[in-house]
Amino acid sequence: MPRPTGHPRPLEQVSADVCSASELLEVLWSRGQESADLGTVSPSQLRALLVIEQQEGSNLRSLGEALGSRAPSVSRLCDRMEAMGLIRREPSATSRREVELRLTKQGRTLLEEYRAIRTREFAAVLGRMPSAAVAALAEGLAAFNTAAAERIGGDGGPTTRLRDDVAESA
Repeated sequence: MPRPTGHPRPLEQVSADVCSASELLEVLWSRGQESADLGTVSPSQLRALLVIEQQEGSNLRSLGEALGSRAPSVSRLCDRMEAMGLIRREPSATSRREVELRLTKQGRTLLEEYRAIRTREFAAVLGRMPSAAVAALAEGLAAFNTAAAERIGGDGGPTTRLRDDVAESA
């Protein structure tokens, strides 16, 4: 398989490296989940909250597609999150048969708290890296976020901020 121009290493090796890094990120991520004052949510609930935040007003079908889950599972997941006060379902303005998913204030606060904890964890790791490696990582993550957002159908959300931060530091 020919190597695309600009990739000094085979994509399979880079993919394996990303998987390895993502496992370490999951360890750091879980520290945020366990440290939050607002209670623990499951990893699937947290992923759903993040997707709903990125695709505010989306429906159950869109959430299921983004999560790679079937409708009954997504519906039960949303039932639990709604009971916890993290999301609300509202009638769609465009279709009487659909509902829109929105974060509640409590859901937004939970995500902000998780992000603050994870940011501290990540900053501790990044502080151990050379500044050139941090800059390269930031540039690579901006491109990765854009590609991932396109794959799951989001608008990129934080990707734009990351891309802007990279441009400012260059």
